[in-house]
Amino acid sequence: MKIIGLTGGIGSGKTTVAKLFSELGVPIYIADIEAKKLTDSSKVIRRKLIALLGEDAYNGQKLNRKFVADKIFNNKTLLDSVNAVIHPKVAAHFRKWVSKQKTPYVIKEAAILFENDSYKNCDLVILVTAPKAVRIARIMDRDNTSTKEIEQRMNNQWSDEKKQKLADIIIENIDLKTTMKEVKKIHDSIS
Repeated sequence: MKIIGLTGGIGSGKTTVAKLFSELGVPIYIADIEAKKLTDSSKVIRRKLIALLGEDAYNGQKLNRKFVADKIFNNKTLLDSVNAVIHPKVAAHFRKWVSKQKTPYVIKEAAILFENDSYKNCDLVILVTAPKAVRIARIMDRDNTSTKEIEQRMNNQWSDEKKQKLADIIIENIDLKTTMKEVKKIHDSIS
């Protein structure tokens, strides 16, 4: 079974592209969602994050995402430490999930596929891109946030130019009909 990585910067539309693959019957593993579930359910992750960030890292049984984001936003060392706690657990969960699938390929959708080197465990990587203005407009519609906040988040991610050097396939996601055709073409070539 092939593992296809799917990534893209915030607002690029990688979730839309993942949904299009899902509609073709491809199992999709969304790493960010699974990571959130694991941070809320794993006692090991909980213990390690509290040791790193303090008791305020959790509100009851749930990770205090705002508190954690504020702590790690401008602290690369702390961010790396938090990622070192969470990413190995997500990777193990993904391997277990893959072992249960019965299709020619699966897709692992992850925002930081390149940044955490998990692209190296993929047979092929698809990068979803869109012009910055389009991405900002999408995020503003979705998250009700300011352009300044969006640009700060974008600045914390690798640029499309840097990601393109490592990607096998690039989908420029501007027009949904064109993106749908591109996804179908890729699906046919992999299946």
